[in-house]
Amino acid sequence: MEKIVSAADANRKFSELLRGVRRGQTYIVTSHGEPVARIVPAEPDIEKRKRAWAVLRAALEARPAAKGTKARVKWTRDELYEDAK
Repeated sequence: MEKIVSAADANRKFSELLRGVRRGQTYIVTSHGEPVARIVPAEPDIEKRKRAWAVLRAALEARPAAKGTKARVKWTRDELYEDAK
């Protein structure tokens, strides 16, 4: 169900509206009683997520398996923050 909110209220309560959007709420913003915008949850970027998983899988497969509970695999800062392309 969409909730109607005036532009003035949307401006004053923007953080609150975003929390609602994170929970799946949709808002229609009005100006002088006329609908002018809709605030809806963003669609997830499925392709970007698939690329990120592929990069992670490739990185994990390229590393030897650690043996024993005390064995640790060291990751560099660049490897941890490498963007999926």
